[in-house]
Amino acid sequence: MASASDHSVIAEGLRKRYGDKTALDGFDLAVPRGAVYGLLGPNGAGKTTSVRILSTLLRADSGRALVGGYDVRREPRKVRRRIGMTGQNPAVDEILTARENLRMFGRLFHLDHATARRRTEELLAEFSLLDAADKQVKTYSGGMRRRLDLAAGMILAPEVLFLDEPTTGLDPRGRSEVWDAVRGLTALGTTVLLTTHYLDEADKLSDRIVLIDQGRKITEDTPAGLKRAVGGDRVEVVVSDAADLPAAAEAVARVAGGSEPETDHEGLRVHAPVSDGVAALTDVAGTLRENGVVCEDIGLRRPTLDEVFLRLTGQSGAREPDRGREGREGHGNEGGTR
Repeated sequence: MASASDHSVIAEGLRKRYGDKTALDGFDLAVPRGAVYGLLGPNGAGKTTSVRILSTLLRADSGRALVGGYDVRREPRKVRRRIGMTGQNPAVDEILTARENLRMFGRLFHLDHATARRRTEELLAEFSLLDAADKQVKTYSGGMRRRLDLAAGMILAPEVLFLDEPTTGLDPRGRSEVWDAVRGLTALGTTVLLTTHYLDEADKLSDRIVLIDQGRKITEDTPAGLKRAVGGDRVEVVVSDAADLPAAAEAVARVAGGSEPETDHEGLRVHAPVSDGVAALTDVAGTLRENGVVCEDIGLRRPTLDEVFLRLTGQSGAREPDRGREGREGHGNEGGTR
């Protein structure tokens, strides 16, 4: 097992079944202190189950896990004092103001009045909510509500913050606001474990990404490393006229190192992997110009996390176990969980 002195989250061989359904099948994880780890996988892969086990809301059938240096099975109270958790739906009260919400959470987490007030003001400033601190939450935008929800999860300044689909349903501006807030937390040393269906979110926020499928970790790497694993640069040409597709394919084939270019007849697009992207792009552009081929677009494209995800998970479509059942089998909330 990885060293607890260097890692905020450690899981080894976690297993969990619901009847004949295996949710986790020997899941392993080691998250260094202060890192942001993205946990990705198709529906039913075991993401939510693993987070609920690590946050003490659900008991594993077997295996071992440490969070903040404490065993989640034997020392759940100590774990809860060191974590925060934000679910898919904001847990704040819409009738109260942001300031009232944060003070209420402070008291629920057993802070004295003076400490709850002080921590409230710190969080309002950290999450850029001071200007709206005394407005009812029902008047907030989606992004502001999620920022307030993150702030509530940080009342105890947790060592580890679990974020389960933190930007679900937000517009691009709201998602950007939440991303900025998460970056601010990590700059202060908080370790973040993020589950998300938005692959661009994982790409932008995560130091490393763990792909999980059928209850097991199938790979782990940086976002850039995962993209390299499914192929390097690709030259892509989009022509104006379908009659030019054969000429474009021939030009791309010259630099593809033996790989057969792929042709998208509907999109008027030809692309192929290349080893030296800049040189290949220059060669293709020159050849097309000499042959009088008019291009709508030409450029280098790198694999996206979407392609990595689909390639490595095999586009599994299984569903997660019922969350209500998980909740009934878990523990009550204490400490930093909500």
